[in-house]
Amino acid sequence: MINCFNLSKWYDNLLVLDNISVKIKKGEFLVILGPSGCGKTTLLQSIIGFIKPNSGKVLINGEELKRPDRRFGYVFQDYALFKWKTVLGNVMSGISKVRNKKEIALKIIDKVGLLKFTDKYPHQLSGGMKQRVGLARALAYNPEILLMDEPFGALDAQTRKLMQQELLRILKEFNKTVVFVTHSVVEAVYLADRVIVLSKIPAKILLDEKIKISGHRDYLNKEFLFHREKILKVLDTQTGINE
Repeated sequence: MINCFNLSKWYDNLLVLDNISVKIKKGEFLVILGPSGCGKTTLLQSIIGFIKPNSGKVLINGEELKRPDRRFGYVFQDYALFKWKTVLGNVMSGISKVRNKKEIALKIIDKVGLLKFTDKYPHQLSGGMKQRVGLARALAYNPEILLMDEPFGALDAQTRKLMQQELLRILKEFNKTVVFVTHSVVEAVYLADRVIVLSKIPAKILLDEKIKISGHRDYLNKEFLFHREKILKVLDTQTGINE
């Protein structure tokens, strides 16, 4: 579904992405993992078209991406909610002008478990609830591809684990291709169908790992621990990785 060919990006004289190529299948949950500041967000924003690489190209369903479009939904780490809008207002802001957009928004809000909070404002919500609103807003206009930039990075450990579980639950009801950025190895292995590991800048792909875990995903599952240790070994020479 998404083909990135030989992407390179410079900022002045700093090479951030170094000739990166990756293919992402329809319906796949791909996690981009790497040290802080290694270019994960730059790669994510190149995929969506927010950033234009200096060389290389991105194809979506065989067509070269020129600019961001409504095939993409984006979830930010800092929530990026409108402070003056309620939960309902924020989710409705992501929907095109259609007669039943309130009905659509309420259905999505229900899916993320916030139906009792539709009239609340962002300052009245916890961090986890704010991120659910961000997810609902991104899903509301039914994009094909969901991009998530360290969406749980600002949450405490307990809320973060809960949101990981909730994300997987919600995505079972939506047929989406997901590209998710994190610097947590545990989060990557828990969520992903596949993990690509980037080096420190200039970023190259160190590892492209399919995550195969039978049954329920658990931090103590033998297969979970196998993937976690394999990724950590690859990252031994890197810095900024959180277990």
